[in-house]
Amino acid sequence: MAQLRLDYQRFVKLNTEIIVVGPEKTEPFREYWVKENLPFVGIPDPGHTIQDLYGQEVKPLKLGRMPAQMLIDKSGMLRYVHYGNSMADIPSNDEIMHLITF
Repeated sequence: MAQLRLDYQRFVKLNTEIIVVGPEKTEPFREYWVKENLPFVGIPDPGHTIQDLYGQEVKPLKLGRMPAQMLIDKSGMLRYVHYGNSMADIPSNDEIMHLITF
């Protein structure tokens, strides 16, 4: 999420909102958001309802939920999905921004 925070204003200029869904319970999630001063929207999802809806994988031997990044347009259409195979498997902000402007 630090990567997203660094380029947040660039996403804003592209008329793009970042929404992060996390598996934590509400209070620990909120505390993390405040501590890290994250400028984008965060949604705690301890029941994994949203994460399961979008097919985010769980791999217990690889620290739990794998990264998943999606671009959803204003009409609600899913335009891009990347399911990571490890915690480090995350597209760069530049890759995502290219998709937004394409």
